[in-house]
Amino acid sequence: MNTHEWPRCIKTARRKRRLVKTDRDKQLIQLDKRRDELWEQKRLLPMVPLEHPYQRGWKRFFVLRDDVKHSPRKDFYEALLPKINTVEYHQDRSFKRKKRRKQRYVYHVKAQMLRELSQHSWDVNRITLTEEEKVCFTRVETFDVKTYRTEVKYVFAEPWRYVLKVAPHMVTHTKMLDADIERELSYIDDHIDNHNLAPRIDLLTRGRGYHWNGWYYERAKYINKFKNIPRNSPKEAYLELET
Repeated sequence: MNTHEWPRCIKTARRKRRLVKTDRDKQLIQLDKRRDELWEQKRLLPMVPLEHPYQRGWKRFFVLRDDVKHSPRKDFYEALLPKINTVEYHQDRSFKRKKRRKQRYVYHVKAQMLRELSQHSWDVNRITLTEEEKVCFTRVETFDVKTYRTEVKYVFAEPWRYVLKVAPHMVTHTKMLDADIERELSYIDDHIDNHNLAPRIDLLTRGRGYHWNGWYYERAKYINKFKNIPRNSPKEAYLELET
């Protein structure tokens, strides 16, 4: 029997299977969108103060050195500090880490440095460095033997102007919890984990393959060969990729 002569209201068995699979994929896409919406709602929840603040370990950060506080450029270095300051947390005030050396464990204090800017961060300038502040940085190039690449970073040239300070890490606020959001997020995550839907969702929404060890790889048919070609390139550059 020629199936092309059937009325349009009658569907073949193959089309029925295709419609079921397509409908299932649409449901997975909507499920992923709903999960993203819930994550965004959870992220936008405000912080609420605790009735009884408590200490949770210690924190270490940089402050202006005492002699620099009396210098004429005190205001300049105080304004620069929040942009390059780093904070580390530890359960012990000594900030000592356990490290194995010669079949035994020793404790050493982990070094803490001011923030170093990559080439991309320097070009984008999201921390809004002024031209006067940029003069205080030095360009450093290092060659990575593993990737065979030259990495560029910008380092503050006068780190001696700041010293480390250790202070108690007090928890005074906590994130507000929404029971409805947590309940729905838990249901979605359990449903995805129990039915192993993460690989299919990732392929449908991001166009990447999923491997058993957790690493993602971009499938060949989703790779855009023309995205790295400059717009002012000649026609021959595009013809070479098509062949």
